[in-house]
Amino acid sequence: MKIALACDHGGINLKEAIKKHLEKNNYEVVDFGTDTTDSVDYPDYAFKAATAVAQKDADCGILVCGTGIGIGIAANKVKGIRCATVGDTFSARMTKAHNDANMIALGERVTGIGLGLDIVDAYLNSSFEGGRHQKRVDKIMEIEKLLNNR
Repeated sequence: MKIALACDHGGINLKEAIKKHLEKNNYEVVDFGTDTTDSVDYPDYAFKAATAVAQKDADCGILVCGTGIGIGIAANKVKGIRCATVGDTFSARMTKAHNDANMIALGERVTGIGLGLDIVDAYLNSSFEGGRHQKRVDKIMEIEKLLNNR
């Protein structure tokens, strides 16, 4: 499985821990940066990773900023992306199982590294349940289609 990974300066430490964890577990990681603590704008990095996921160059994506909120919002502007900001393992499992989220966002300032890695594992080890949830995901994608045709 190929995973797109990106962060801003507020998420560099958690992103690096996630990258190391994923590579140790034999995931292919495409790191879209940033690679320093120098201040950068999270939309730039969210866009790179989300575009890779939307274009199927990566199977899913993991984003990190200070709270996970801004970078997640930015990713959701890319057509075809369903990114959820998660701060616990239950939400990580459910966003894949019920929403077929293809990206998650975490906040380094609100999520420790240990919990962050558990969240990543919960997300990656879950699968979309389909069924009644497929209808809802289809409706979300229909809204996106309608808005993009304006």
